[in-house]
Amino acid sequence: MSFSSPIVELDLHGYTADQAQVEIDRALSLAGPGTYKIKCIHGFNHGTAIKNMIYREFGHGLSTKVKRIAPGENQGITELILREL
Repeated sequence: MSFSSPIVELDLHGYTADQAQVEIDRALSLAGPGTYKIKCIHGFNHGTAIKNMIYREFGHGLSTKVKRIAPGENQGITELILREL
């Protein structure tokens, strides 16, 4: 995974919400200036714990690096927008 690419993808399948938060924090700290979006692939068949954690921990201005949170192409993806294009 390259943290200098415009879109960073994190596959969080099989992670607990706490483990996913650690990975997202790591990705945010390593994201380069060219990265504008972190795509969190968490799935949706086994509940919404990770999706809920993302909104709770990174939404509403709680993270200085995340401008906004957007739904992905399907229910199992949540996108952290770091800067607008």
